[in-house]
This record gives sequence, C-alpha cells and structure tokens, in this order.
Amino acid sequence: MKTVIGERHGMGLFGKAAALAGVLLAVMLGASRQACAGADAPPSSAVLRAVATTGMIADVAREVGGPRVEVKALMGEGVDPHLYKASPGDVRAMSDADVILYNGLHLEGRMADVIVKMAGSGGGRRAVVRVTEGIEESRLREPEEFEGHFDPHVWFDVALWTGVVGSVEAVFTEKDPAGKDGYAARAAEYRALLRELHEYAKATLATIPPDRRVLVTAHDAFGYFGAAYGIEVMAIQGISTDSEASLQGINALVDTLVSRKIPAVFIESSVPRKTVDALIEGCKGRGHTVTVGGELFSDAVGREGTLEQTYAGMVLHNVDTITRALGGSVPAQKPGRIAAHVEKWAGGAGAPARDDD
Repeated sequence: MKTVIGERHGMGLFGKAAALAGVLLAVMLGASRQACAGADAPPSSAVLRAVATTGMIADVAREVGGPRVEVKALMGEGVDPHLYKASPGDVRAMSDADVILYNGLHLEGRMADVIVKMAGSGGGRRAVVRVTEGIEESRLREPEEFEGHFDPHVWFDVALWTGVVGSVEAVFTEKDPAGKDGYAARAAEYRALLRELHEYAKATLATIPPDRRVLVTAHDAFGYFGAAYGIEVMAIQGISTDSEASLQGINALVDTLVSRKIPAVFIESSVPRKTVDALIEGCKGRGHTVTVGGELFSDAVGREGTLEQTYAGMVLHNVDTITRALGGSVPAQKPGRIAAHVEKWAGGAGAPARDDD
C-alpha cells in the first residue's frame, strides 16, 4: 500500500492494554452480539480513533468501523478540499488519532505538508493511509490539462469508489485485530449497498433523452461520473478550484449551450456560483434561457444529520437532481438496500444505530 511518500507508516498493533479492554468489553456485552457483528464494543467505548479528511471518506470509515471506531471528518458541509488548510484543531485531532485516512491524488493539496508530517511521526502508533490506493491505477483518469496527475474525484464513479472500502477495512483490522469479523461483515454489507447504488445510477440516468445528457458544472469534478454513466460533462473551471475561470472559456461554453439548446446548468455546494450565473446571463443575452437545474454535492457531503451527509445519500441526490433537470424519470420507489438507507435517515434523525445489526 502507498501513503504520502510511497509506504505505509505506523501500522503496528494498538497497545496491549487497549486491545485487552476491548475484548473484555465485548465479552461483557454477550456472545450473541459478537456473532452478529464480530467483537464489537458499545459506541461509547470505541477502540480506534480515526480522522478522515473529507466527508466521503468519513462515511466509509463509519460504515466499516461501526461502534469500534470513533470517526472525525475534518472537512464538513460546503468545504472545498482543494483550498482547505488544516487548522490547529485539525492538527491536534490528527496527532491524537490512531488512523488518518485521506484521498490523495492531490485532492488535499494544501494539507500535503501536514499529512507528510503525520506519516513520519507517532513512533509507529499512527497509521496514515491514502484510501485511493485500493483503486487500480489503470482505472484512474489522467486528463491532459491536469499536467500528468490523476483526477482525484474518484467517488463520482460508485463502482470505483467501492475499492476504497478495502483500504479502510484493512487498516482497521490491522490496528484492531479483535474487531476483524465485524469490520469484514460491515464492509461486505456496505459494498452490497454501493453495488446497488451504482446500478441505480446507471438505470436512472439512462432515462434522460440522449440529446440532453450534458452536465454543465462550475468545475471539472464529474469526469468519472460522466465516463461511468454515459453523461457528457462540461465545466467552467478545471479539475482543481485553484484554477481560474477564463472569460474565453465562459464564452465558449455559452456558445455550446446556445447552439445545442441545453436547458440547465448546475451549481455545486462547495464552489461559489458566480461563474455559473455568468453562463446564465451570457445565454440570456443570446436569447437562450438556461435554468439552474439544482445544487449538486461535488467535493463535500451535505449537512450533518441528513441523508446527504452520507456518501450514498449525496450520490442519490445528485443522480435524481440531474435526471429530473435534464428530462429523465426518477423511480418513485428505491430498490431494497437504498430504500433501507434512506429510511434510516428519514426526517434528519441523524446517524443510524450501528451496534445492533
């Protein structure tokens, strides 16, 4: 496995005292719970502390870790990871963590130095893992305009993002062997949900009329999405929001929107909408009305306590929003695992219980 500088750091076992305490707590809870979810301790007695840079990674960690892992996401609702700088509180949280999970592929560009330092410190106690190392490089996009780097927005292809689950399961198991069965069971269930979500996205987006399958957004985050689900993607800015939108680029997009009579463009929760508004005004000046098809979650999940705080929820929101805006048909009923996931989060009730599955 790779990390910041090509090797895994700090993958030794957790201290004997902590491991023994976890086992004793699990025994006290009873063998019936262990049979269901491995040697799980109650939520208040998490064995591992994990810090994830983004909400998408944090959600994977919570799904796989269950009650044995306390998870903190550094970047919340509406936060742009391309521009994010670690605060003193973030540094303290990472210093105290047993596991740090980050996307890599230059997504967290301004945090790189901090992540490198965390990987090189801790005396072997702390594991620092690039979760995208679980994805084969041959499946990564390498756009010419990104100067030889891979596109980091891998979570937009649900089948591709499933590869991250193995990276998370592996580090949790290595740091906490007593929880192995629980991690394996929850990882398997989460993969099943993602497989269903991937098929749902393909089938739903396919209902959009072929001439309307064009997704126009603020920055080029949806390349994997377009390749996976048959959608042509156009963006004002490049892959990183560090890049500047050019007047020439905006005018070229206006020409395309007008000539192809594209009806809708989309704003992003983590990117200012001023460039999208410029597109709309440019089209209006040319006699073509373009509406905002909706707000998409691109580089950040939704508000805490909502369905969209979860990775599956953000994908579901994006797929349904794009499909409706471009003239497709959204199923009234969701399939089994997706429906169950939605139900858990209905009414903004917050995170579902994870210790009684």
